[in-house]
Amino acid sequence: MRASTSANVALPRRRGTRASTRIQGVGKSISTPRGVLRAHTRHARRCATARAASTSNEGGNDGELNAAVLRNFLFPALAGALFGWDIGISSGALENITASAASGGDGFALTSIQSGQFVSASLFGALTASAAAGAGVGDRLGSRKELILAATLYLVGSVASSVAPGFEPLVLAKLIYGLGIGFAMHSAPVYIAETAPSSLRGSLISLKEGFIVGGILLGYLASEGVITADGGWRQLSLEATPLIGLLLAGAIWLPDSPRWIASKSGDGKDTRDEAREALVRIREAKSDVEMMKIDEELEDIFMAAVSNNSSAGGSGAMSLFDKKYVRPLYIGLSVVLFQQFTGQPSVLYYATQTFEAAGWSVEDAANVSVILGIWKLFMTGIAVSKVDSLGRRPLLLGGISIITACLFALAALNTPGEVQTTAQAQASVAAIFLYVGAYQLSFGPIAWLLVGEVFPSKVRSAAVGLATLSNFGSNFLVSLFLPTVQETVGLRGTYLGFASVGVLALASIYFTVVETRGKTLEEIEAELMQ
Repeated sequence: MRASTSANVALPRRRGTRASTRIQGVGKSISTPRGVLRAHTRHARRCATARAASTSNEGGNDGELNAAVLRNFLFPALAGALFGWDIGISSGALENITASAASGGDGFALTSIQSGQFVSASLFGALTASAAAGAGVGDRLGSRKELILAATLYLVGSVASSVAPGFEPLVLAKLIYGLGIGFAMHSAPVYIAETAPSSLRGSLISLKEGFIVGGILLGYLASEGVITADGGWRQLSLEATPLIGLLLAGAIWLPDSPRWIASKSGDGKDTRDEAREALVRIREAKSDVEMMKIDEELEDIFMAAVSNNSSAGGSGAMSLFDKKYVRPLYIGLSVVLFQQFTGQPSVLYYATQTFEAAGWSVEDAANVSVILGIWKLFMTGIAVSKVDSLGRRPLLLGGISIITACLFALAALNTPGEVQTTAQAQASVAAIFLYVGAYQLSFGPIAWLLVGEVFPSKVRSAAVGLATLSNFGSNFLVSLFLPTVQETVGLRGTYLGFASVGVLALASIYFTVVETRGKTLEEIEAELMQ
């Protein structure tokens, strides 16, 4: 429990004084920026030691799942579900638009280029918003206000899509919705990471991935319901508006992150009062013991803020590539890039034809997305239940090992110039399911979990923005060049290429990724900034 920390680290609690004076009692005078950083590092180590001892004695619950924790998680996760929804309805809406036009109904006859523009419009919007968020918009707004902006863009994009009089306005509406995706995927992991109790942070950020998968699955199911209806694509655009309205109302209701307040407003009495009020709401603290824990956590937050504000260099994108940030930046960006370049979601590009070769009917093979969606959701649930008990590294290393093995198996099962036998196709189906399951145990939730954890608070918004931009950008590049690569080197060569990246990912993660389970963000920052 955090209460035990106070017995080991005695910190004066004189409100309204400068933090540089307050933390001199940690050991020696720390009037210099280097001294602040050293004191913060020593304090974080003591906190980690005390928490580890408390965990062994008391089961490790430094936070409990209550209504406030669920509220702080639910609305950012809902923003992720609306991202998944857009993925899920895109192919069905495109098919309905063209089918409706062919029958003389409410749709548009699209060329192949226009079809690509329709599908990629939201991705382009997400890339644009990610770049803006990383360049400083997210840092200035804070994750709560950024969620409000994302919800507003979601709402405008959805309504505009449903009433679009032509193809160009429809693409513009999809782009606006994509801007919402970019801001949502930047702010959601930051808000959850900065407000969740340390003992639940991994489970909650991982569960956000489950909401994305759930949104995809709901989009698939909704598309099946209107796929043959004239103008059904307009209905698909509107069906998510109740959830968008809920997200907008919830984001307005949420408190700002105390860590963002501390980083932006200095260490005066008014700032402390504002951050304390937000933290009380976030933790739903009422008893004297809970309020004592609030004060201890607040002291950690402001000590880290003093350390960051006293260090040389600016904040945000301008100082993101300073030498001292290289290690956390590499960890966060590498896992996001490896997530894409090990074949997800490219492996699923060929899943339907593999199911057909295995003896499934064309109709059943077309439903592979729904089947895999359910499987992904189930395996994400397992990851959520284990990430805070087993830890991040074991799940990452174990899952990526299975992913790499499956890719080598798929390469072996696809002989160049030969049609797969039924047995080979059935084995490929098993490998695809195993691949997807291992992905949802590892890269799926944990890549974004680490993105929310490893970046120092001073550059967190800019770094998460860069990670989000890298994710959408690499996804776009893989999707764009995959058909050409497959045509050039064949399906076996494509799988072998992904498998080679898997081997590189294993080595990189083994040597660079630290275990963050059970640590506060301040403790993780102190460890990575040594």
